[in-house]
Amino acid sequence: MPLPRPYRSLLRAFGILAFWTLVGLAFASQFYLSSTLLGRSVSWRDAITYSLADWYVWAVISWPILWIARRWPPERGPMAKTAAIHLAGALLCSSLYVLLRAVVGQIHGALIDEPATFGEVFRPLLVKTFPFNLLVYGVIISVSHAVDYYQKYHERTVQALELEKHLTEARLQSLLRQLKPHFLFNTLNGIASLMHTDVKAADKMLVRLSELLRLTMTQTGRPLVSLHDELAFLERYLAIESLRFRDRLSVQFDIQPGTDTAEIPNLLLQPLVENAIRHGIEPHVRPGKIDVRAERREGRLVLEVRDTGKGIPPGGPGREGIGISNTKARLQEIYGPDQRFVLANLPEGGLCARVEIPFRSAP
Repeated sequence: MPLPRPYRSLLRAFGILAFWTLVGLAFASQFYLSSTLLGRSVSWRDAITYSLADWYVWAVISWPILWIARRWPPERGPMAKTAAIHLAGALLCSSLYVLLRAVVGQIHGALIDEPATFGEVFRPLLVKTFPFNLLVYGVIISVSHAVDYYQKYHERTVQALELEKHLTEARLQSLLRQLKPHFLFNTLNGIASLMHTDVKAADKMLVRLSELLRLTMTQTGRPLVSLHDELAFLERYLAIESLRFRDRLSVQFDIQPGTDTAEIPNLLLQPLVENAIRHGIEPHVRPGKIDVRAERREGRLVLEVRDTGKGIPPGGPGREGIGISNTKARLQEIYGPDQRFVLANLPEGGLCARVEIPFRSAP
């Protein structure tokens, strides 16, 4: 929560005062050491008093200088005009410093019983400090512009990150919207295939589908869900497919305890299971099995969907339809190079779709 404006102004004033105090103490140390080395011993008290008097005057003058820096930055207006304004500001602020420092010097002289006229204090200051004052003005302007440029750079970086985040979320939502109709149409095709052979089974599939759609609606707009929620959705989807394939399809879940709290992309497992059914179960008359596994390994979540089909024939086409290509794209969007997706034949026959992502607990 940002601070109220008066508090921010007060905090800024303290920051400027602290900065000039540090500068004054640094110059006081230099003044004390150089005086000691030259045989003109000066007490620490005198060194700090003279130095802080110099730089506290600059603390006062820095306010109008900072206003000038913000009002006329280098990139605003013609360069010649900006340079002329800053030259005039440097001369004016340098003269103002000499005037204010002379007044402070008079007051200090009166306090230590060494009274002096204004002219006696003013003339040496004008000769000794006027050129140096121009340099100090330039340093203040440069530091102000450097801080301003850093703030603008930081703001642009934050805006760029926010924009990138929104673009990534938009792409993920687009991919998710593409996947849901694909899943729905495939399920409806399965129902249509049973309508003329087993009306009761088709009716049960419609009921299951309504439950599945209701569950899908509760997850609208969520690119990430817990593995527990994903498995609940997958079980309802497999209940529909079990009605279609009857005894030809058996499913086994092997979920390592504690992994169900992991955060994964929404609808990650469903297209993998759908791919396994389409290529590993549907083309064969014999019964087939699908094995869904999840385990945590060295800080990563490993998910596998295995089937007992024939796998990918050597040199044959891969199994990359809409679901698989969509899954790859979503994994790349969310995790970048910190993910791995592999389709590989199993030694005992069949295919394994394997996903490795960082293990992150779902909120």
